[in-house]
Amino acid sequence: MPVHNIEPVYDHNSKILILGSFPSVKSRVACFFYGHPQNRFWKVTSAVYNNELPITIEEKKDFLLRNKIAVWDVIKSCDIKGSSDSSIENVIPNDISLILNNSNIETIYCNGNKSYELYMHYIYSNIKIEPIKLPSTSPANAACTLEKLIETWKQIKR
Repeated sequence: MPVHNIEPVYDHNSKILILGSFPSVKSRVACFFYGHPQNRFWKVTSAVYNNELPITIEEKKDFLLRNKIAVWDVIKSCDIKGSSDSSIENVIPNDISLILNNSNIETIYCNGNKSYELYMHYIYSNIKIEPIKLPSTSPANAACTLEKLIETWKQIKR
């Protein structure tokens, strides 16, 4: 059973929390969020904030914290085939109260349908914060163009 090996990124200034479902194989190997080269998360968020595309893990952390963004995933561990969200079973959720109690989160966003479904099933009843579902930046969401993702994700910058 793969275990989430990436620490959440946040600090006391974080105002929004973006939750994925569970790190892809590439992200688990890289030990950082959205590590698959075809995932559009970094392209989308850097475009929304008019920033240069962060490349290194340190640049990505700096970008997130500078823009008051916290990032983590709904799942702590699960059974999963490769990186396929549709194969997720035997979920153990992360305790996101760690972030909520040590930051100034005002809004929670879910990166894609699976993240939203998992959040509503495993976390919502404890947290009672309604998340906003955004279209997934995953390469599996090929129907959504980069331009459409950027336009939809602009709501994270308020």
